[in-house]
Amino acid sequence: MLLGLVLGQGAVLPAENPETLLNRWLATHTNLQSLGADFVQTRTLRSLTQPLTTPGRLWFAAPASFRWELGNPAQTIAVRQTHDLWVIYPVQKRAERYELQGANSHWRETLALLEAGFPRSRAELEARYRIASLTLTNELLVVVLIPRHVAARRLIPELSLGVGATDHRLRFTSLKMADGSQMRQDYTNIVHNPAWTESPFKWAPPADYQVVEPLARRPRGP
Repeated sequence: MLLGLVLGQGAVLPAENPETLLNRWLATHTNLQSLGADFVQTRTLRSLTQPLTTPGRLWFAAPASFRWELGNPAQTIAVRQTHDLWVIYPVQKRAERYELQGANSHWRETLALLEAGFPRSRAELEARYRIASLTLTNELLVVVLIPRHVAARRLIPELSLGVGATDHRLRFTSLKMADGSQMRQDYTNIVHNPAWTESPFKWAPPADYQVVEPLARRPRGP
């Protein structure tokens, strides 16, 4: 009996290593077609003694459609469609349109930072980021990524993903900006492949909105 107790104590299975957990999390995205989640955004700025926290909502659909709303009611909305990114300010009745089809690679790679939490495979993740470190602490896997593209790295030198070690769910994303500020989003109520009665990615500017195109080429003077 004593021998059995001793052997039983020694039979505890070792915890999975960070590499295995990362691959397991990426495997859950193989069949990920869409996702919905709530989040709380925390912004840490050098000019402020206390961080700013704001609730928000996220919708995502493969391969690259998303809707991101910040505030309740929404103060800022970003909607990525097939060829356009809309940044919408409902209170000001103003919208910015960014045409993606003709955008240069610098802009596209910078925009891809918004999709860092939804890689479809390890190859896709490592094509855009160098994995700087993998750390497992308190049932949370923290993945630190460095953007490979120079333009994206100048804006955001480092970003981190937090993944649950047991449920393999995205817990947070954290962006470290070039000016030293940080923006972190903690996710809750994540639903994989939800059934939407209406697509959250459909949006067109109302007639009373001012629409500007910051990336549009201005005509040259004489």
